[in-house]
Amino acid sequence: MEIVSLISLWFIPVLIGFILVYATFKKVPTYESFVEGGKDGVKIAISIIPFLVGMMVAIAIFRASGALEYFLDFIRPLFVAIGIPADVVPLAIIRPISGNAALGMTTDLIAEHGPDSLIGRMASVIQGSTDTTFYVLTVYFGAVGIKKMGDALKVGLLADLAGFIAAILIVLLVFS
Repeated sequence: MEIVSLISLWFIPVLIGFILVYATFKKVPTYESFVEGGKDGVKIAISIIPFLVGMMVAIAIFRASGALEYFLDFIRPLFVAIGIPADVVPLAIIRPISGNAALGMTTDLIAEHGPDSLIGRMASVIQGSTDTTFYVLTVYFGAVGIKKMGDALKVGLLADLAGFIAAILIVLLVFS
């Protein structure tokens, strides 16, 4: 365990040092490249702010209107009928929409049921096995000006579904 802690402590500084030494060896102007990258990063950050604000407002409206709860109440019996705990259903629905909301739900589930409970483990694995598809499409596609994202949305949601199903099956196989 100490070796893992030591590696995790030193990995990033050693990697950065290696990159700097390698760039110097290749005669790349490292400081100038760093500053140029920083400028590009700030430009990108500013350009995605409207997309972030739009996504956050849409999520807030969706949750505040009660539409999320109505939808969850509608589909919850199906999940319970096939053996999936009802408590993880909201996490599966909100995860593709908002990473922060999903993390909050995961935290609540772990606080309520415990980290070693079946639901706590399921929530943790779902959190790590799925992505924030709508966020990724909105922010990154919007930042580079891609307007048509239908196929990417389908593939992203299909990947989220596969991650959700795999998370449930693996947790049930390993921990029940």
